[in-house]
Amino acid sequence: MEESPRPGTPDEWSFPERTAVTPHLAPSAPRDAADATIGVMTDTALPEPLAEIRDEFLELDPAERLQLLLEYADDLPAVPASIPDTAFERVAECQSPVFIALEVHDGLVRMHAKAPAEAPTTRGFASILVRALTGLPVADALGVPDDFPQGLGLSQVVSPLRIAGMSGMLRRAKRQLAVRL
Repeated sequence: MEESPRPGTPDEWSFPERTAVTPHLAPSAPRDAADATIGVMTDTALPEPLAEIRDEFLELDPAERLQLLLEYADDLPAVPASIPDTAFERVAECQSPVFIALEVHDGLVRMHAKAPAEAPTTRGFASILVRALTGLPVADALGVPDDFPQGLGLSQVVSPLRIAGMSGMLRRAKRQLAVRL
């Protein structure tokens, strides 16, 4: 069953401010009903596509990891023309203008992202999430640990602000899915 896109444009959407979650500490209580279905445990088993991406990064030395991230940036899938601009949410945690949209078809996730070529690390993070989440059952996508971005081993070559941007993309993706349940 296709979900209808959120009305209005991304600039008109209103989302509550989110506080940072320490990667290894879960919040004491859900902030809202959508948060109750979103996992934050670092010891959660990763779905196979995410585990493969993580392992691909961790097999490399830090400089090669950055190169791999840039290769992902070059491979960000194009957004189908059938996805209207109004379906996209701006990822405010990113310094660069990044927009994401998630769909659910037959219980499987489809993620789309728009990120400028002038922001290759951010575009690389978006590409990783698009490739990792697309095709997963909704429950598996919601169970992705919030600290997945920190597990890629990029903290030596990418600023903490960039890692926080990817974490923001993941949180927003999971929130879009949670509201569809």
